[in-house]
Amino acid sequence: MKLPLTVLIPCKNERMNIRSCIESCYGIADEILVADSGSTDETIEIAREFDKVRIIEREYITSGDFKNWAIPQATHEWVLIIDADERVTRELANEILLELSRGPAYDGYWIYRTNYFMGHALQFGDARTDSVLRLFRRDFGRYSGPSDHGEIQIETRRVGKLKHRFLHFSAWNYDQLFTKIHRYSTLQAKQWQEQGKDTTYFKLLVRPMLRFIREYILQGAILDGRKGVQTAWIAAMYSFTKQARLWELNHALPQPNPESRDEQRHDPTGDMSSRAA
Repeated sequence: MKLPLTVLIPCKNERMNIRSCIESCYGIADEILVADSGSTDETIEIAREFDKVRIIEREYITSGDFKNWAIPQATHEWVLIIDADERVTRELANEILLELSRGPAYDGYWIYRTNYFMGHALQFGDARTDSVLRLFRRDFGRYSGPSDHGEIQIETRRVGKLKHRFLHFSAWNYDQLFTKIHRYSTLQAKQWQEQGKDTTYFKLLVRPMLRFIREYILQGAILDGRKGVQTAWIAAMYSFTKQARLWELNHALPQPNPESRDEQRHDPTGDMSSRAA
């Protein structure tokens, strides 16, 4: 007899994804828990069309914080977390059903992902080994980690891997991609600043170049053609942007307000002059 499963979908403004996401996991879910963080599009209306869906809502702070709030609200002991831009394939669905039917040997399972770059599947680079821990016992798993990409920790450390993969459509255009880079890099820089860290010449100059070489050459993104060139540069840019934002938080000077009577106008030549009354 199959153990019941709650599928948890964290989302915000996912009108273009939510239907396909729900449909991909509908057959294996006994409950679909849509955790929304303030959608202003049709996400909620679309989700309500499905009879297995239950909706919960709360403000988003970080990914791990939001998911840790949502996980205990799952009705069933076993939980599968899937982001709105991910899909459960038929093969993965069958594998999950098999595990839940024969009695899981572990308390959590890593699931590999096939990543797509603007609609094109990636075969190499980081995408080749990308995996996430998403199927687990509700009461044993919580997110931890220093960034918005923190991972679930299983209390018992009894963790296995599934054979089949999610499909992950992370960005369909550069507008979406740059929005994610802005959010992730800003959050990471703030966390580093709170830890008293600062950037260095090495981290600003050398580390991004090493990141490109690792992705493009050592991890084989070169074999993904022009897609691989872009994903390798994006990885390097993300590395640089996190460090640049940390420098900004620690060293950037506030822009003077020339309209304020309480501030002095700053001359780039170094002269300071009081604003005339």
